[in-house]
Amino acid sequence: MKAAIIILSDPKAGEEALGRMFNGLAAAYDFKQKDTEVGIYFQGTGTRWPGVLADTAHPIHALYKAVEDRVVGVSCGCADVFGAREEVEKAGFDLITDNSVPGTSGLPSIAQIAADGYTVFTF
Repeated sequence: MKAAIIILSDPKAGEEALGRMFNGLAAAYDFKQKDTEVGIYFQGTGTRWPGVLADTAHPIHALYKAVEDRVVGVSCGCADVFGAREEVEKAGFDLITDNSVPGTSGLPSIAQIAADGYTVFTF
């Protein structure tokens, strides 16, 4: 099995969003601990998370650091739309542009991720 964790929640949306992020990272950690191939993608307002989680005082910073090596990248088009590009670039993550959605700089291709044999989980 291979797993793709897609983070869509908005860090500005409070506890529910934090819970989704926490559970997404916890799932990635679980897969990683079981030596299952796992990749984390940030899309939509979820592109705001890398900047937030870089703060060492954040309650799930340690979990984030434990799975940071599994982050495949961040949706370029979404980072542009939601004002996260600067923070994403500062964090050093790849901006993904595989899916040439009209009017955007591109997004990850969920179709390609699935075709590559990944089970897609969204948080």
